[in-house]
Amino acid sequence: GCRTVVTAAADDVVELRRPVDERDLRPGGTVSGPTMMELADTAIYVAILARIGLEPMVVTTDLNFHFLRKPAAGLPLLAHCRLLKCGRQLAIGEVHLFSEGRSEAIAHAVGSYAIPPASGAS
Repeated sequence: GCRTVVTAAADDVVELRRPVDERDLRPGGTVSGPTMMELADTAIYVAILARIGLEPMVVTTDLNFHFLRKPAAGLPLLAHCRLLKCGRQLAIGEVHLFSEGRSEAIAHAVGSYAIPPASGAS
């Protein structure tokens, strides 16, 4: 089942929390890149839906991801996302990922998302 939880959503900003277990680790005991990228993608998607309403056909068109430092293997991941733009056809969001309880970001991502013409974005 889904392990990611939305912990805050307001004013084009959302926060998500995702527990980490052995399924999310790669050899060497660090959180895998795909796990972190999935959380960043989900955070931007949630931020867009929080703004425009439930529109399942919003799709990722680009995700630029920077790994900044090694995440703590035993700590949940936190995603802090801010929408930079949310127009009628395109939305862009920025995400910083953290290991819970740590102040330095472990990753940074910027993603763009296509919004289908039928949605109610402004």
